[in-house]
Amino acid sequence: MGSSAPATDSDEPITPAGRLFLQPQLNQTIHCVMGFKNPIDVDSIKSQVKSSLMLTHPRFSSLMVRDSHGRERWHKTTHIDLDRHVIVLHDPVSSSGDHETAVNDYLADLSTGSGLPTDKPMWEFHLLIAHNVGIFRIHHALGDGISLMSMFLASCRRADDEGKLPTLASGKSKGVNKNKRGLLGLVCGFVAMVWFSLVFVVEFVLRCLWVCDRKTEISGGDGVELWPRKLATAKFRLQDMKHVKKAIPNATINDILFGVISSGISRYLDHRKPNALPEGVQITGVAMTNLREQPGLQELSDLMRSNSGSSWGNKFGMLLLPIYYHNSKSNADPLAYLKRSKVMIDKKKQSVEGHFSYKIGLFVMTYLGPKVATWLNYRILCNTSFTISNILGPQEVITVGGNPITYLRASSSSLPHALTMHMVSYAERADMQILVAKDIIPDPAFLAMCFEEALLDMKEAAAAITET
Repeated sequence: MGSSAPATDSDEPITPAGRLFLQPQLNQTIHCVMGFKNPIDVDSIKSQVKSSLMLTHPRFSSLMVRDSHGRERWHKTTHIDLDRHVIVLHDPVSSSGDHETAVNDYLADLSTGSGLPTDKPMWEFHLLIAHNVGIFRIHHALGDGISLMSMFLASCRRADDEGKLPTLASGKSKGVNKNKRGLLGLVCGFVAMVWFSLVFVVEFVLRCLWVCDRKTEISGGDGVELWPRKLATAKFRLQDMKHVKKAIPNATINDILFGVISSGISRYLDHRKPNALPEGVQITGVAMTNLREQPGLQELSDLMRSNSGSSWGNKFGMLLLPIYYHNSKSNADPLAYLKRSKVMIDKKKQSVEGHFSYKIGLFVMTYLGPKVATWLNYRILCNTSFTISNILGPQEVITVGGNPITYLRASSSSLPHALTMHMVSYAERADMQILVAKDIIPDPAFLAMCFEEALLDMKEAAAAITET
C-alpha cells in the first residue's frame, strides 16, 4: 500500500506508531459517526469542510508514500479534490427500515473492506442522505482518538451559542496532593508503583509470547480480522453512571464502564452456554490509555505544538485489563463487578504499564522493524479476548454547519478480536459501538442489552445504598 507519488527529501517520516497502523495485519481506519437533526445540506457540509482547520493540518493534506528504502513518509500535496473525499450516498444503504440498523450494517461492511485509498489524503466523509448520518473515515496513522476528537470539536460550535466552541473537560487530575502524603506515604506509593509495574510488565511480555486466555464463546484469534462483522449499539445515560459513582467511593466513569462490561459479558456467556465456565475464569481485554501530560480532550493549539507534552499523533499506551467470569444468577450484588473492576484499575493506575508498552513499541518499531512490531502486537490481540476504548466527547449539543448533532459514535476496522467496543460520551449520554465477528458472536444486539441491563441493575443497587 502506498501512493505512486515520488518521495522527496522534504517528505516527513511517519512516526513509528503511525507506521504500525499501516501494516496489513493492523491496518486501522477510525469511523466517527454523527447523526444530524435536520436534513443534510451537502453544499453546506462541503463548505464547512473546505474552510475547516482540518485542511490546514499537514496530515489531512498529505499522501502516504514510500521512499527507496520502503519506509512510509508523508508527502504534502498542493490540491485536495473535495469531491473525492466527500462521498454522497442518496439512497438507503440497507433494506432495513430501521435507520440505526442500516447504518450499523454499513459500518460493519466498512470494517472489513479494502480500507482507504492511498492516492489521496487518507480520510473521507460519507454522507448517508436517506439516514441523515455522516461518517468520518480517518486512517489511524493520522492520529489517535484524542487528536481526532479535538480536531473535530475545533470545527464545531455549540448549539446554544454558535459563537462558542464546545466545552472541553478540564483535564486536571483530582488526585491526592503528594505534599500532604508525608514521607511514609511517598515511600509506600513508590514501592507500590515498582511492584505493580513489575507484575504487569512481566504479564505484558508473556502475553506477547505464549500466555493466552481460555477459549470462550467470545474468543477470536489468528485471521479473525478477515471474518464478516455485525455491529450493535449499547446506549447509556451518563446520569445513571453518576448515580452509581455515589455508591462507590472515588469510583470513575472508566471503573463503572469496566464493571458494566464485566457483568454484561458474564450475562452473555451464561446465555450462550449456561454453567459452561468455572467461576473466576479470566477474560482479558486490551485498552488504550492516553499518555499525554493532561488527560482528556486537548486544546487544538496544544496539539499542534511539536514541543508540547500534548502533541498531535498517536500517543497512547496499551493496558491489559482482566475481567473474571461470575455466574450472574449466583452473584446477587450487581456492584460486586464494579468493586472488583475498581480494585484492578486502581492497581493499573499505580503502574507504568501504559508507558512501558508505548516505549517498547517505539523501540521495536525503530530498531527491529515493522514486521517484528506487527507480530508482537498481533500476538497480544490473538492472546486476549476483546478491545475497549472510551473517548470523552463534548458536554453540550454541538452543530456542524448549523445542523445540530443528535449523537456521536465511533468504531474502527476489524481486529483479531471477535469483540471490539468503542464508547463515546456526548451531551449526557454515552453510546458504545459493539463490533463482533458474526460467526462467533451472532447476536450483538443481545450483548448490547446485557450491558444496558447491567448498568440499570447497578443503578438500582446504588439507589438502595444511598437511601439507607
